[in-house]
Amino acid sequence: MKTLWLVSVLSLLAVTAPAREKESVALTIYNQNFGVVRQTRQVEIPDKDSIIRFTDVAAQIDGTSVHFQSLTDPATKVLEQNFEYDLVSADKLLQKYIDQPLTVLTRDGSRYSGTLLSFDGGQLVLRRDGERPDVVMIARDENVKDIQFGALPQGLITKPTLVWKVATAKPGRHWIEVAYQTGGLNWHADYNTVLNASDTALDLSGWVTIYNQSGATYEEARLKLIAGDVRRVQPPAVPGMRARALAAAEAMPAFEERPFFEYHLYTLQRPTTVANNQTKQIELLKATGVAVKKIFLYCGVPHHRFYGGVNTDPGFGSEESNKKVNVLIEFKNSAENQMGMPLPKGRVRVFKRDEADGTLEFVGEDQIDHTPKNETVRLQIGDAFDVVGERKRTNFRVDTGGKTMTESFEIRVRNHKNEPVEVLVKEPLYRSSNWEIIARSHDWKKFDAHTIHFPVRVDKDGEQVITYTVRYSW
Repeated sequence: MKTLWLVSVLSLLAVTAPAREKESVALTIYNQNFGVVRQTRQVEIPDKDSIIRFTDVAAQIDGTSVHFQSLTDPATKVLEQNFEYDLVSADKLLQKYIDQPLTVLTRDGSRYSGTLLSFDGGQLVLRRDGERPDVVMIARDENVKDIQFGALPQGLITKPTLVWKVATAKPGRHWIEVAYQTGGLNWHADYNTVLNASDTALDLSGWVTIYNQSGATYEEARLKLIAGDVRRVQPPAVPGMRARALAAAEAMPAFEERPFFEYHLYTLQRPTTVANNQTKQIELLKATGVAVKKIFLYCGVPHHRFYGGVNTDPGFGSEESNKKVNVLIEFKNSAENQMGMPLPKGRVRVFKRDEADGTLEFVGEDQIDHTPKNETVRLQIGDAFDVVGERKRTNFRVDTGGKTMTESFEIRVRNHKNEPVEVLVKEPLYRSSNWEIIARSHDWKKFDAHTIHFPVRVDKDGEQVITYTVRYSW
């Protein structure tokens, strides 16, 4: 089913394209497993009403999205269109040759000529004509050396093909532009970062990885990538992934980024070939000296939150606490911080150099969503080894008549590192929408409607003990 945005885009691309006396292909890939292909070719339209065949189209083409435009004579029209994809295979040839003559040669040198009656994966059944007609069964598998056919039967083709019935007032050679949507094209971004020795800055390189299982190769294509969540009506099912080889990485970052509608468009500044069943990588961006902040975040009950209503269950939140302290890396995606390019969603890997031998070691990774410029990127890359936390509830009381309840906690954060650390203690307030902190040992900050933070400094080989009491009302 065609969506309005696709019809509009394809029509605009076709109508506004200048006439080019050169065959070309342009490819726009969306990170939702589809793309738009635009091809300019020269074709022969011999008569005012002709059948022409347009080959080398994607096997996963959406036939309803095809837009045809003659650049030689814009008044030329397509009256009918068929998509033919009955490609030649051994079994399809045999199926076409039922009740037809053929010759089978076996590996022992035997030769069988006759009419094909039937076949399956294991054998061929032939009727040999002559003075004494007989039926012979020939084992297939490794036994058959060669099968000799006559002409290619009608209806079998060697390439996916669009067949058009075309009406034109100017028969002859036409330059045409064809645009269509196809599945089997996808891309995503990957980012590799290297932290400095003090964890205060990093170097970043971003790569786009392009997957092509569309059933076509796009030679020397003008390539564009769209980043954003485009709404589609009844998108095709994602095809099964097949084994594919990693293409050689391109040498130079050469994408130009610009806004496009409510998305971002990344245009490669040179043509590239995107082969069928290929994975290709091209560098997207590079930045050095990006200032970062390392954050230790502790939440004793990371899976608890406010679900609405009032929760008076005394057991909720009293179970054994989480002891892991998360390690986060945070940086601003701004020009002042050596960045400032809208970042497509993707995986961010973090490395750090081992000063003992100079080798890069992997320290963690996270996934980011589409991130505009001037926004903060926060990566959770692992859990601290030498910083641990502990949380326990010390008091709980419900006053049903007064419609209040109070709950008290003690949080301990211990630092076994050889240097002090700053830890952000996160506490969810999950029992009611109305709450107030009526006692606390440390200053706190409200993060959102149901979360508070206690920023604390923990000395080398030291411990911080945070206590607080919250009162809920309803």
